[in-house]
Amino acid sequence: MTLSATPFRRRLLAPLAATLMLGLPLTALGEVDFQYQRPAIAPETGSGSEEKPGWATQKFAVAAANPLATDAGYQILKAGGSAIDAAIAVQMVLTLVEPQSSGIGGGSFLMYHDGEEVRAYDGRETAPSSVEEGLFLDGDGEPLEFMKAVASGRSVGVPGTLRMLEMAHNAHGRLPWAELFEPAIALADEGFPVSPRLHRSIAATEALRDDDRAAAYYYTEEGEPLPEGHSLKNPALAVMLEWIADKKSSALHTGKVAEDIVGRVQNHPGITGTLSLEDLASYSAKEREALCTDWQDYRVCGFPPPSSGHLTVMQILGTLEQLPAIEVGLEDDLPDVEWLHRFLEASRLAFADRGRYIADPDFVEAPGGDWSLMLDPGYLDERAELIEDGQSMGSGGASPGNPGALATAWAVQPTQPEYGTSHISIVDEHGNALAMTSSIEQAFGARILSDGGTGMPGGFLLNNELTDFSFSPTDDEGTPIANRVEPGKRPRSSMSPTLVFDRESDALVASLGSPGGAAIIHYTARSLVAMLDWGLDAQRSLDLPHAITLGGPVYLEAGRFPATTLEALRELGHEVEERELTSGLQAIQQTREGWFGGADPRREGVVMGD
Repeated sequence: MTLSATPFRRRLLAPLAATLMLGLPLTALGEVDFQYQRPAIAPETGSGSEEKPGWATQKFAVAAANPLATDAGYQILKAGGSAIDAAIAVQMVLTLVEPQSSGIGGGSFLMYHDGEEVRAYDGRETAPSSVEEGLFLDGDGEPLEFMKAVASGRSVGVPGTLRMLEMAHNAHGRLPWAELFEPAIALADEGFPVSPRLHRSIAATEALRDDDRAAAYYYTEEGEPLPEGHSLKNPALAVMLEWIADKKSSALHTGKVAEDIVGRVQNHPGITGTLSLEDLASYSAKEREALCTDWQDYRVCGFPPPSSGHLTVMQILGTLEQLPAIEVGLEDDLPDVEWLHRFLEASRLAFADRGRYIADPDFVEAPGGDWSLMLDPGYLDERAELIEDGQSMGSGGASPGNPGALATAWAVQPTQPEYGTSHISIVDEHGNALAMTSSIEQAFGARILSDGGTGMPGGFLLNNELTDFSFSPTDDEGTPIANRVEPGKRPRSSMSPTLVFDRESDALVASLGSPGGAAIIHYTARSLVAMLDWGLDAQRSLDLPHAITLGGPVYLEAGRFPATTLEALRELGHEVEERELTSGLQAIQQTREGWFGGADPRREGVVMGD
């Protein structure tokens, strides 16, 4: 990628009055050593579906959902930064250029390998301390209409991404914290071109107009969505990133930024929320024990609850492994009907268990006291016996199993929509690697834009992650649902950041993950099969069409499978529909020469490295 010759050095971007609002000393905003070079030509690519070549590198690689974000991580790695350093720079740029998917107003899960150990850093949002389990019930005790709950103050959880990144940087950072904000500050100050995907997202999100700040920022004076290529500056975010560069996460969790967040939530013109200054100030990121599961010749490491990702992905793969081997699996560069049937049936069984058992482990005990029991080969063999080659169990036909003696019998959570997120995969030249999935949940989150009290245009969007909780706290018989709303609880997630290792040598094999709501699980599981079982490279694996089920109908990616496949699945008893399945997979795999990265053709991401 061609870079401009003139470096940008951090300078005092905010007016003096805005700086003094946070009480920062002027000496905190001086120059630093890292020099961010803005790409000479904005490297945006189209959204929809675009053929990607795959990228081979030798020393290091970074994959992210927007070329400007990937480039920021590349420059940090080039300067000698660690994978964590690069991830921070990438996430800050994504907050700016892909605001519909993730940002500092949301939460993240990060899997990190320091060359010896695998660590899991939890920056998932939490419910405010004053919430009640009927948070999303109306006056008659019925669940609120989903989108009404989303676009409200009630859906906003305490953000955790910054606190988590600070924790990880304290342990694994190589470059100074402040230097990692240079790319995002430069782009926010000087402007970036609105990408095709951002334009389409703005156009498709009418509720964004209901927020006065968002309406003024994302639409023209005539009320039209900002056009593709429009140079968009974000002075409010530039100032806040300066504050965060100096004061770290406390600049968001306390002071003027926290006051603005709370004010926007508690005074929402539709449905107010109870998020408080104390909730923000008291938030703590957590380091959890990574879940590592043997599968074939590999050890697959993923995030434990409150993520349902790893457990459900590995239940699907583990169940498939218990079935008799099939001859093909991939035919004419497409998953064949026999493999699709088995994959979908295993998904039904895994999602049935997910809906009953998985929730925040600080509130819900694992079945039998150990989450790994859900992946026990003997248990998965019992589940595999429920799969018939000639007939689907059909919509609603899969029931939860019993992976261990239960202290409490939880009710099954009804299916709810899940959305959003962005994924980052990075390997550095120091032997470190990460997979990080980050989210504000729905497109543009709660549709609330915070300017951090700067009074300037722009800012960052607040999450609607609390809608990942079950709206109903109990079933019709009054049995509690594990993933119900409780004060301080983290909502269940589908995010599946994944690191894969060779079982014999312990060498890193791959880093991958995806956005996509509950379908993240299918996207990740299918990609693991394609790379590690079918032997496809990262790019070809991500190019394959998707097939998912959450336990009900089967959804096949529109226009990607022949009519004969749809008909064959229907003959097996599947209720089949076609729809857009817009994953955003990123993957980096080890090769003999170094690394090979793939980016999902359905989004704007790229891979860079040396």
